[in-house]
Amino acid sequence: MAKHVLVLNGPNLNMLGKREPGIYGAQTLADVEALCRSTADELGLTVDCRQSNIEGELVTWIQEALGTADGILINPGAYSHTSVAIHDAFKAVALPVAEVHISNIHQRESFRHHSYVSAVAFGVICGFGTLGYKLALHALAEKLA
Repeated sequence: MAKHVLVLNGPNLNMLGKREPGIYGAQTLADVEALCRSTADELGLTVDCRQSNIEGELVTWIQEALGTADGILINPGAYSHTSVAIHDAFKAVALPVAEVHISNIHQRESFRHHSYVSAVAFGVICGFGTLGYKLALHALAEKLA
């Protein structure tokens, strides 16, 4: 039976392709989701891709993943740096979590250097653009094998 991965994207990622293309590139969220689906197919995984600008909705989806998903890939966006609630939700479900950032958060403003999600993720990929999603799915497939 194929392992199932929940792919979550946080605030403003629905604006990919429009928002600061010099930082985030020209690909859209639909492009990212297509990349995740094709990569999952190659790896024998299934994915459910979701995006929300609402912190509580992301927390609810993380909680609902318990018993329905084998792992979670998340780009928490700005909630990386602010959300104890998302951190706590990951601790509650205790699923493998891979964290992705399109930009290199360590080369940006100092407030972006800390992520509450990193403390509960088994790995973090940042700065490789949308390729990071593909790399994270490979890492999750390995982790779930």
